[in-house]
Amino acid sequence: MPAGGGRGLMVAAGSTFRVVDVEGGQVADLFAFTADDVDEYASPSHTRPAIGRLFPRPGQTVLTNLRQPILELVEDNSPGHHDTLYAACDAARYRLLGVDGPHRSCAQNLLESMAALGVGDVAIPQPLNVFMDVRVDADGELTTRPASSAAGDNLVFRALVDCYVVVSSCPMDIIAISSGGITPLAIETER
Repeated sequence: MPAGGGRGLMVAAGSTFRVVDVEGGQVADLFAFTADDVDEYASPSHTRPAIGRLFPRPGQTVLTNLRQPILELVEDNSPGHHDTLYAACDAARYRLLGVDGPHRSCAQNLLESMAALGVGDVAIPQPLNVFMDVRVDADGELTTRPASSAAGDNLVFRALVDCYVVVSSCPMDIIAISSGGITPLAIETER
């Protein structure tokens, strides 16, 4: 997918897909919705307490907002810095950061990608922010660092139900979460 853009696809239960940082240092917002009911979607806030971590490790499951398994993280071929605390960037976020006028966002990429799949009117849930390096210190302070992923770093997920998956190459360029500018990502189905 192009730098700052998004792409969606339907992934069958049991199939795997890979999210690839093509050039390195690019944050990816990952969304997943069950094919049977797009009101059920991958939910970091339901996943965190179930796995006892801020982001799954390989072998752990991502739950939906109905606490049902939707994805399994199979492999993490990256430095392992990912986030489940930050909401997708959107027009309101950019206005709060002083942007005057239109700016691409992960929320927009999600809606456009789902519309291209023939699905409209979906919620904008909190994403799994792949390659996004957010740290929480002992006082609860959040620190955002530029992504440390290198060219070719990737994560492999298995769909546990038929689902729509959308990946957004995060276009955030006001806060330095992606190192080296906004660059392309790839999403590859594996079987």
